[in-house]
Amino acid sequence: QVQLVESGGGLVQPGGSLRLSCAASGRTFSDYNMGWFRQAPGKEREFVAVISWSGDSTSYADSVKGRFTISRDNAKNTLYLQMNTLKPDDTAVYYCAAQSGGTYRTLYKYDLWGQGTQVTVSS
Repeated sequence: QVQLVESGGGLVQPGGSLRLSCAASGRTFSDYNMGWFRQAPGKEREFVAVISWSGDSTSYADSVKGRFTISRDNAKNTLYLQMNTLKPDDTAVYYCAAQSGGTYRTLYKYDLWGQGTQVTVSS
């Protein structure tokens, strides 16, 4: 199976940008559809974005649509999340996740998870 390691989190002011990365190792990265999820303090983990194994299909949560972009580079075994116009409500631990079924938005469909990276949006 594939191992996932997120990076790129940090502290950013409202309106700023960050790019998260998720490096995959182990099995073939392109076998998997990949998702980003986030969990804010005291809240349940929620869907952010998903991309198909080929990169041809993407889907976003309404709360991030138009601000966030999910992409992948299968040659580099890396998943990305470009986050623009960040808001304090985007503050959370961000997780990448993998599954081989489809472009699912549902948490329990994913069976492989990274350890998470903290994103804090504050002035």
